[in-house]
Amino acid sequence: MASLKELKGRINSVKSTQKITKAKQMVAAAKLRKAQSAAEAARPYAERLGKVMASIAGKVSGDGAPKLLAGTGSDQRHLLVLVNTDKGLCGGLNANLVKAAKLKAKELLAEGKQVQFYLVGRKGRAPIKRDYANSIAEWYDTSEVRTPGFPEAEAIAAQLLDMFENGQFDVAHLVFPVFQSALAQEPTIHQLIPVPAPETTSESGAVVEYEPDEEEILKELLPRYVRTQLFGALLEREASEQGASMTAMDNATRNAGDLINKLTIQYNRSRQAAITTELIEIIAGAEAL
Repeated sequence: MASLKELKGRINSVKSTQKITKAKQMVAAAKLRKAQSAAEAARPYAERLGKVMASIAGKVSGDGAPKLLAGTGSDQRHLLVLVNTDKGLCGGLNANLVKAAKLKAKELLAEGKQVQFYLVGRKGRAPIKRDYANSIAEWYDTSEVRTPGFPEAEAIAAQLLDMFENGQFDVAHLVFPVFQSALAQEPTIHQLIPVPAPETTSESGAVVEYEPDEEEILKELLPRYVRTQLFGALLEREASEQGASMTAMDNATRNAGDLINKLTIQYNRSRQAAITTELIEIIAGAEAL
């Protein structure tokens, strides 16, 4: 049984931890609103860009289609672009993302495909390295930036496009969290390169002439689409990280409070037992006299 001094030390230690988790929760809550607004504001642009690309891509086919749309003609080599956070203390967010990426890798390997990883963020490196140490092609560190934004998305996109042009992979899949609420962040996987041809909408009957031609427009539009998808993934990651962190720290604060109550009850009982023992000893000594 722990002594009174040890119990008092444990209570003070848990109280200090509770203060830290409470402060972290408040910081995450303050950052969440801004990160959520940025993620939600980027979604309509990405959707509209997809519709514009669908309208133009539907008029291009055959040898005239850019490589980013037509692909390499093979789907043997796959690259999983995994977007993780740089910081911990955000619940199971990173574990769920890594799990989704590993399941996708196993699925592709079972089909006889080759799989490599491109890692964004620090928290996904160690778990991926444990199982796929020889399959990590590149990684991009965002820990030096306070809030990753479009410049980071451009840098990642440029590196991925260079790898694609150099023939290092045939298909790239983007693995990232989609922010739904502070309690739910859904791991999502979709094809990034070659750009999947969006479903064309119903024709309005109007004849549209493009200047320059559709192929030239797509050569500019497709890389922009890749950058936009990566930028959206980074924004979703930031919102998901703050939401998951706020929820995790709230749970940690509650658990610390419960533990403090239990330790306090144990401390009071031990203290009362010690007082009772001392009283019995005093009474016994007085009777002996």
